[in-house]
Amino acid sequence: MAAYQLGFIGVGNMGAALARAACKTVDPARVAVANRTPEKAATLAAALGCAAVDNAAAAKDSEFLFLGVKPQMMEQMLSGIRPVLTARQDRFVLVSMAAGLPIARIRALAGPYPVIRIMPNTPVSVGAGMTLYTCSDDVTVQERETFLAAMAAAGAFDELPEALIDAGCAVSGCGPAFACLFLEALADGGVACGLPRKKALAYAAQTLRGTAELLLQTDGHPGVLKDAVCSPAGSTIAGVHALEAHAFRAAAFEAVEAAYRRTKELGA
Repeated sequence: MAAYQLGFIGVGNMGAALARAACKTVDPARVAVANRTPEKAATLAAALGCAAVDNAAAAKDSEFLFLGVKPQMMEQMLSGIRPVLTARQDRFVLVSMAAGLPIARIRALAGPYPVIRIMPNTPVSVGAGMTLYTCSDDVTVQERETFLAAMAAAGAFDELPEALIDAGCAVSGCGPAFACLFLEALADGGVACGLPRKKALAYAAQTLRGTAELLLQTDGHPGVLKDAVCSPAGSTIAGVHALEAHAFRAAAFEAVEAAYRRTKELGA
């Protein structure tokens, strides 16, 4: 049996967030973290109570090996650990979170191993993430269920055909940045109207969170929820008119399409 259930190579913002989530459901003694800056892995490991190792040790001894490096760094990193993976006699699963890199590309670089491709977003750091995933054909049902159970503290997971992963990433992976732009703009508007900055930010953030929860719990359409707030000749419809006058929805639409195109370029 592998020494670690979960091993993380690369603990930047996303890799570290996923490692933190993992240590809430998996015994930290069964989690290992590695990073090109060893001090960063050591600091995270000390905080979580897990092991700080190098790439080779993570590759040798992890049942699920997370590849948390940028797409443009993946080939170099995998070339360094490929001999270690080749030498293994036990079964293991690679977990890639590199935007734009399909499973076939990961296997071409690493070897013919089972792969789970994931696209998480930054709210995984507070257990409210949206992680899209797809599995290679040789990932077993048991492996998929074990992976999902181990990562449950990260938030919601949804399986997609790989052909749709990049589109999903443009919404949920890039979406937090778009949402934060809107949140900041709402707060700025409040400040312009006289609200203290801290209160304006809190009101905007809670409003976005509450509205999202309302939509999810009621399975409603956002247009219907919007209409429920817009009284005839009222304040809200005046604000909606101002947004529409500046092509708000078109800008959001185009932001997702631009993110999707760039994701495709990263995997080319």
